[in-house]
Amino acid sequence: MTNSGDFVRRTRNAITHQSLLNRRLAMPHFLGMALLIGVITGSAYATDNQQPQQQKTVQKPTPAIHDVNNGNVPSPSVAPECKLQTVSREGVEYLEKLRKGTPFGTTDFNLEGLRAGMGTRNEPHLEGVKLIRFKIGDIPCEWVLAPGADPDLRLLYLHGGGWVSGSGGNYLPLAVDISVAAKCAVLLPDYRLAPEHRFPAGLEDCIAAHEWLVANGPSGPCPAKATFIAGDSAGGNLTLATLLALRDRKRTLPAGGIAISAATDFTLASESLRTIHDPIISARTMPEFRDRYLDKTDPSNPLASPVFGDYRGIPPLLIQVGEHEMLRDDSVRVAKKAVSDGIPVKLEVWPGMVHVFQIRGLPESREAIEHIAEFMSARACPALPVLMHPASGIHKSAAVPQRFCRRTTCKVRRAPRCR
Repeated sequence: MTNSGDFVRRTRNAITHQSLLNRRLAMPHFLGMALLIGVITGSAYATDNQQPQQQKTVQKPTPAIHDVNNGNVPSPSVAPECKLQTVSREGVEYLEKLRKGTPFGTTDFNLEGLRAGMGTRNEPHLEGVKLIRFKIGDIPCEWVLAPGADPDLRLLYLHGGGWVSGSGGNYLPLAVDISVAAKCAVLLPDYRLAPEHRFPAGLEDCIAAHEWLVANGPSGPCPAKATFIAGDSAGGNLTLATLLALRDRKRTLPAGGIAISAATDFTLASESLRTIHDPIISARTMPEFRDRYLDKTDPSNPLASPVFGDYRGIPPLLIQVGEHEMLRDDSVRVAKKAVSDGIPVKLEVWPGMVHVFQIRGLPESREAIEHIAEFMSARACPALPVLMHPASGIHKSAAVPQRFCRRTTCKVRRAPRCR
């Protein structure tokens, strides 16, 4: 299999002009894997009554779609119907501001400071949102339910923080944004952190949280209509690892997985770790995170490094990552691996964006959250009959056209909502 460095380098040759910030990343669309090269800048929904502002734009060619079933990735051609693609003025200014600072971990690894920042509770400001704190066993958790959200459509969101820091309370604003856009209930677990609790303690908490989520909602015991798992950075890693573990243990799988800026390879083989200047966090932190989280665990263990996982039987994936991330190629590589295993994957590489840009309050942040909502809506159909694949023995759901799933006139009977 071609490495991600060759994959990106080959497609870059088709771009013959410089962008406003850097040369934009260009990669082929895959059959079954959509790659967002240009960022759409319309907001998913209005916040704080802000009016749209004039945007700086960058024009780029759109790559053609190629069939990669044979493992070959040809150089992209320019589609004649390519549309104007833009990076918002806010996005440009935000990146310029970040580049004046020093990424975390550049000179030292301040675990205490990281925990203080990532552990801060950020109260949401949406009127009418419900926040319900409780425990699943010993795991502190919090439900987030925006007005109008369906409590039976449930998302398990796994926070970032490098496996050593972070909390659900720090992610309340993002959870509210997703709950509003997807009209779902969001569960934020405070899984155990390293180095006090090394691999796989945190992963086990995530697995337990999803198993509980399937049968319990914000109001108490009630089967879910559909569940999803999402997470960013370390939480993106745990999202993919949880999917692999649930499949291996023959437990109930969610309808889809959403990995945001995910770290997927503790062998640190991704080219972007060496070639991308990440304005948020230095690549020097990755060995620090690895040693604290894994200790003596083999870094190529698929539950630690999901890029080495077997994705047969895993539900569809949405993978979002920014152009200016040291972990960019971790997302590209894991998407390629899942596609090679026959899994539907939508990979979005957002030009001009940084690590976990969904929390930055940019027009691109809101649009990416809307993409998450669309992904969930397309897959939140009633359970489909499970079929046994005759060749591989892998369980797969019966295929249903996405447009049918999206129709509000779907005549399939749904179970009554639990109260």
